[in-house]
Amino acid sequence: MKKQTVTYPLRLPASLKAAVAEISKEDGTSINQFVATAVAEKVSAMKTAEFFTSYRAKADIKTARRILLRMTDVRLT
Repeated sequence: MKKQTVTYPLRLPASLKAAVAEISKEDGTSINQFVATAVAEKVSAMKTAEFFTSYRAKADIKTARRILLRMTDVRLT
């Protein structure tokens, strides 16, 4: 099954486009692949932060500390 793609006209400052072109050339990839990977990394980072933020409110720090203190090689300050 072929991945479905869409086009998006992207406007970049000339200096940023030049930097992307240089890095992608050094990596042996296209500018398109570089930008797609950069966007995927940013989306992943934001979703990961959102995931941990949503669980932070549910955290039971006292229980977590008790569990960690059972381990002999862990020192909490």
